[in-house]
Amino acid sequence: MTAFRGAYTALITPMTDSGEVDYEGFRRFVEFQIAQGIDGIVPLGTTGEAPTLDEDEEDRLIEIAVETAKGKTPVIVGSGSNDTRHMVMYTERAKRLGADAALVVTPYYNKPNDDGLFRHFEAAAAVGIPIIVYNIASRTGRNIQTPLLEKISRIPGIVGVKEASGDIGQMGDVIRDVALPRRAEGKDFWVLSGDDAFTLPLAALGGDGVISVISNLVPAKVKALAAASLAGDFERARSLHYELLPFVRAAFVETNPIPIKQAVTWTGLPGGPARLPLGRLSAASEAVLKKAMADLGMGVK
Repeated sequence: MTAFRGAYTALITPMTDSGEVDYEGFRRFVEFQIAQGIDGIVPLGTTGEAPTLDEDEEDRLIEIAVETAKGKTPVIVGSGSNDTRHMVMYTERAKRLGADAALVVTPYYNKPNDDGLFRHFEAAAAVGIPIIVYNIASRTGRNIQTPLLEKISRIPGIVGVKEASGDIGQMGDVIRDVALPRRAEGKDFWVLSGDDAFTLPLAALGGDGVISVISNLVPAKVKALAAASLAGDFERARSLHYELLPFVRAAFVETNPIPIKQAVTWTGLPGGPARLPLGRLSAASEAVLKKAMADLGMGVK
């Protein structure tokens, strides 16, 4: 079983100016992440604009990610849907194409009840690939309360959670009431932050790392922050946290992934525009992003 600890990048999907997927750019981007020592990559998440990709595009992106990263770093493929049947198909595809795990988001818009949520993740786990639950109420409209997550965590094949509730109290409850009991029983259960700003506090509470947006551009620094936090080197971790925090805020000055794709593009890495309905970054937000980048010593081309 892969240990899902450290810094994982929620990958952008590079695109051309005309809005086509830049597959070779994506390959180069994965190679950049690996060269920078990232602990794992996560294609086809929200940051990768999965809602606007068609299935052929998704297939090719998974193939490239797995081919490029094989034997070098784990690949967790986003396979969520608000339709359980489609989620199962996407999770089966992730398994078939060689992913190390699948990231399954809470069904969005439907706002399922507890029974529906439990059965949704039960169906995901039945595919036979490690499943990481993705809890992000700000996107889905449905928070997975800790007692329900505790029940879900007992399903064989459920190996962790990407916690993006934005509530450090809930994150602590998840570690205390879900992760620690499962580990005491000999079952792997990893707790990864879904918010860059919580990498350090989550690790201090006993969490396992982060699935990061800003590591698209600064993977080595995010890895260093996660490593210091997990090692209990809190002096080093605090220094890195405060160094990165203005860029974290700037990366979310507008809807993700609009700012991070713009920042990546400015540095000359494959990025490109976001697809509609995500629009262009405003001039005011550009100024905020450029300042945060300059403060980190990143040039803008």
